[in-house]
Amino acid sequence: AAIDYVRSLGLDNIAAHEHRLLAYATRTLNQIPGLRIIGTARAKSSVISFVLDQLHAHDVGTLLDLDGIAVRTGHHCAMPVMDRFGVAATTRASLALYNTESEIDALAASLRRMIERFG
Repeated sequence: AAIDYVRSLGLDNIAAHEHRLLAYATRTLNQIPGLRIIGTARAKSSVISFVLDQLHAHDVGTLLDLDGIAVRTGHHCAMPVMDRFGVAATTRASLALYNTESEIDALAASLRRMIERFG
């Protein structure tokens, strides 16, 4: 059933949607003071990793969870390169065919509240 659903949507349509979401999330998160996106390759997948000044990624993940926003935090199986560039951990939002711009707006709003409170 899952394969049939994906086929009905079309892989190209799914990829285009995820690319639009990534572009929107990049623009939106880049407007948040103290937030730095990690990984800006031109042809990247629809994941966005970031760090916030003054807040550890694990704390960011916990606070986002309290707002009902699911992210991953940590090294993401990339500890050697993160050590090389002096990044302790990142918060990573993964975007997929079922996500919407309003969910990215909710992520950004939660991050802004976090910065106002703790930053």
